[in-house]
Amino acid sequence: MTVTLRPATDSDLMAVGALHQRSRVAAYSAFLSAEALADPTPEAMGRYWAERWHWERDTHRLTVAERAGALVGFSHLGPDDEDDPATGLLNAIHLDPVEQGRGTGRTLMVDALDGMRARGWRRAVLWVLRDNAHARSFYERGGWIPTGDERDEAIGSAPTRQLRYTRPL
Repeated sequence: MTVTLRPATDSDLMAVGALHQRSRVAAYSAFLSAEALADPTPEAMGRYWAERWHWERDTHRLTVAERAGALVGFSHLGPDDEDDPATGLLNAIHLDPVEQGRGTGRTLMVDALDGMRARGWRRAVLWVLRDNAHARSFYERGGWIPTGDERDEAIGSAPTRQLRYTRPL
């Protein structure tokens, strides 16, 4: 079965939150503690997305991926607040852990880049956890290159180092 993409609706947001939490635990458990990954709960993550989407729906795009009617991934993009107005920010691509390696992440990335081009942005940026070698490799295969910029951000109680990547559109 093929994966299909569509714009997210309000009724998707709790499922997006639950998937986001499952994805984080699977992707980050090799370098973050179970305690750091236990919070927020899937329900809290759903409420986070509902609140976030309330404020961002006019300026951002949230796309869901479905396979056989089930949510299997999502992407989230918007303007880059740290840079010039010609730059878009890929905020997230998250997959259900069982969806890894099936091409869904690549489909979401290509769609996000197309969406950025359609908005007139000429460059894309993203932040990725330094210790997430799998994600860094995924983005590098997609033409993203590190800028050399770094920042710290907490996941739960654990500080994490993030690296900034860019690519032309």
